Parts: sequence; C-alpha cells; structure tokens
Amino acid sequence: MDRRCFAILCTLLRTTGGLVGTEVVDVEEMVAMFLHILAHDVKNRVVRRQFVKLSDTVSRHFNSVLNVVLRLHEDCLGALDGTYIKVNVNATDRPRYRMRKGEITTNVLGVYDTNGDFVFVLPGWEDSTADSRVLTDAISRPNGLEVLKGYYYLCDVGYQNVEGFLAPYRGKQYHLSECHGGGNASTTTREFFNMKHFSARNVIETAFGLLKERWAILRGKSYYPMQVQTRMITVCFLLHNIINQEMNIVKMPEDLDKVDSHSATIGLDEINYIESSNEWTQWRDELVHNMFFDSELRNNQ
Repeated sequence: MDRRCFAILCTLLRTTGGLVGTEVVDVEEMVAMFLHILAHDVKNRVVRRQFVKLSDTVSRHFNSVLNVVLRLHEDCLGALDGTYIKVNVNATDRPRYRMRKGEITTNVLGVYDTNGDFVFVLPGWEDSTADSRVLTDAISRPNGLEVLKGYYYLCDVGYQNVEGFLAPYRGKQYHLSECHGGGNASTTTREFFNMKHFSARNVIETAFGLLKERWAILRGKSYYPMQVQTRMITVCFLLHNIINQEMNIVKMPEDLDKVDSHSATIGLDEINYIESSNEWTQWRDELVHNMFFDSELRNNQ
C-alpha cells in the first residue's frame, strides 16, 4: 500500500466509518498499527515496541479499526470459490476444522468480479463442510450473497450445477496446455466447455494467492479467538479491494477466454435456495453446444 492509498483509506475510515483518533493516537497511527499486524502477522507486544504504545492501547485501537473497516462492505456478481485459512479453535472443535494434512482451517467462500474485486466473503465454516452447504448458507442468510434470476456465478465441480451457479461437467478432463495454446484442442463439446470454464474461473485462484501473499496473517497459524479471526479475514478481503481500486495493482487479463456471461433467463427475482432442475441442465447443454460450434465456425473462417 503506497502513501496515497493509505491516506485514502484513513479518510474513508474517518469520514465513512466514523473512526476517531484520541489525544495520544491519531487515526493514521491507529490504521498503521492495524495494517502492520495484518501484513506481518505479529503479536501486539511487537507492535507495542515498534510504536511505543501500551499493550492495552494497541489492542483497543486494533479492534476499533477492525470494526470500522467492516462497515465498508459491498455486493455484486462474479466467479466464486472456496479457500482454506488457518484458524484457532477450542480443542473440542478441532476435529471438525482439521484438514487431511492435520492443519486447523476454516472454509472461506469468496466471490470475485471482473474488476478484480472480492464482492462477497463468508468465513467461519469448518474445513469438513461441503462447498455446496457453505453456498446454501451464503444465499439464505440475511444480507447474504445476492443472486438475481437470469444471471449466474461460475463455480467449480465442488458445487452443484443449479440455477444461478454454472459448474463444469463432472468427469470431463482436458489438458491445461489447451487453455493457453489457442484453438480448439478438445474433442467434445463438454471438454471444450470445461476448458473455457476453467480459464474464466481460474482468476479467482490467482486472487486468493495474491490475497494471502499480501496479508501474512492469513498464512500462519492464528493466535486470535475464532470470532476475531473470521472478522479479520473479511477485513483482509475488503482492504484488498481498496488497494486494488486505488493503486490499480490487480489487472484482469485482456485476452482471458470467458464463458458467455449473458443472462440465462429473464427475471429480476432473487435466488434464495439451491435446487437442481432439468431446465437449468438443458440450458447449460444448449450454451455448451452454441459455444463449441461458434468456436469451430471462427476457426474455419
């Protein structure tokens, strides 16, 4: 984060979020301490020495900035996926949060748009929870993920192919080199669709990688309580957006192969539950057929 972006963030937190400094610590120093903890994954005692503050002061201002940043949340459409972030939970809950490799993590749902922003995030679910269940929770909770009928998110095979969520075909493989080699190397319409789907949706994997690279607190074993940790995860996503918007660091590839993102059907109602249907399955098949033969036509011209 450069100085200009830092100044913009402080102004946002002061004017929009209502963050107020004290006689001893101004807003800029509060935010600097907060960002230092997220970016370097250091404990309060380290910040206390570096900023010459009392431990209680560091803790109090950390939570103040944490709460204010959470007020800057936003919503939109895009691709979605889950990622795993290490957390600290009670001993009795550890089996539910334990990954196969033994790490204790939470399953975080993230939604990413074509501008390079995360537009929805839902941390807190156990590692053992199926992605489809996390998604069901996301769209059913108050102020949850908004999905208008007639539009969809791209998602991977861990999710059901249902209205509002376009998944690839199961069991249809392709070579990753096909995604970047140009032309239509796939032998079937479904393989071709899966290749294009992967290429369009893979940007969210890159975004998760950049997010974790930027905020070290998302990479290491957490020493914060679970409730605080899930709030910090959300804040890291929001700060990612601010840095992206103000510094123009994240750029979507101009030559990215995209799955047709036009509306699937006509309607303005929201999707409030996940339900498979023959209509949605047939619509995907028609979309795949049209995409494949449009590509064949262009290649033969």
